[in-house]
Amino acid sequence: MGTPDALLSVGNLDAFYGGSHIIQDANLVVRPGESVALLGRNGAGKSTLMKSLLAAGPRVTGDVRFAGANLTGVPTEKRSRLGLMLVPEDRRIYPNITVAENIELGRFAVAQGKASLSLTDIWSLFPLLEPLKERAGFQLSGGQQQLVAVARGVFGAPKLLLLDEPVEGLAPVVVEEMAAHIQKLRQRDGLTLLIAEQNLSFARSCTDKVFLIDSGRIVFDGSWAEFDADPSLKERYLAV
Repeated sequence: MGTPDALLSVGNLDAFYGGSHIIQDANLVVRPGESVALLGRNGAGKSTLMKSLLAAGPRVTGDVRFAGANLTGVPTEKRSRLGLMLVPEDRRIYPNITVAENIELGRFAVAQGKASLSLTDIWSLFPLLEPLKERAGFQLSGGQQQLVAVARGVFGAPKLLLLDEPVEGLAPVVVEEMAAHIQKLRQRDGLTLLIAEQNLSFARSCTDKVFLIDSGRIVFDGSWAEFDADPSLKERYLAV
């Protein structure tokens, strides 16, 4: 049935790759304006859960509702045009077109009757990218590529932005910059976010709430204060 005040409501979701049962009976709610961390080790199911919300790979059963719509049977491109946008872990920057052209591809996910952001908006939100706007994708560092991927996701004016491991492999200074960009997005546009991450300090700096996933199951759902109150959660589910 979903949750009345939810932007995203997921009930009893199972996801499969072939015969492998990856996500098991997942239930979660994200409300408008929230920024939520999805924490878990490598292989815990974070990326599969993100892709399940977009119908972007795994076979999925269960209930997914977004912005009041039941997404059962709705294909990926229509989900994106409802305002659900995924920035994937592998960035998928096109190497032979410019930074500006890569970002403008986000326009294809804009909902009918709604306007995308402008490149001027993007340069305001991501000032590090404006000097690079004519540079080709293959000329970018890993951190620059990640900023372009996030900017492309934002360009389409989503209602909920899903970020899959946005700071994996990035230098600490770039991680700090990414956190600042996300804070700016939240303050300026009230953007709702679900961020799959292993970097606890980064996740803590730009989210209010935590989902913890282990072996495809959501094992914790609560505030950072509640997460911190139980040290065993970090030891059991995040320690390598």
